[in-house]
Amino acid sequence: MATQRQSQTANKKSASKSQGSKRQKPGSGGQGNYYHIEVRDGGDFETFRTQDVGDPGHLQRVSGKRASGSWATVKWLIGKEDAHVEDGKLVGDTKDAKDLLKKLRTRPVKIRGDRFEAKPRCNVPERSKPTAAQTRAGRQNSRKKS
Repeated sequence: MATQRQSQTANKKSASKSQGSKRQKPGSGGQGNYYHIEVRDGGDFETFRTQDVGDPGHLQRVSGKRASGSWATVKWLIGKEDAHVEDGKLVGDTKDAKDLLKKLRTRPVKIRGDRFEAKPRCNVPERSKPTAAQTRAGRQNSRKKS
């Protein structure tokens, strides 16, 4: 059984938590090492995983796992030495950064700090696969193995 003093302390703690400031989103301060390109809302996902793409520390993919078990790209991280901001839009300096920015459906637009927003690539229905690009890539990969 809780004493009156314990319940008062608990009430003060819960009140201070609800009035406290929210945690700032990564990249909103502008002092980090990466530009954050948000592709999907992070609230739809339960678990997150970061993967290096290409050379370590340059491009990173943050993927999220949904409640259904499917994985999708939540955002991309581009190292500040690989891109720069021009008129509120992100411009790639290296080949990998330029390729990534081309693959996005829209050009990333600045939200705040180092955070940008873009739309994900179009979803290709299964009935139209393999696409011409997938067939071409498959042929090139089989030639490399031989």
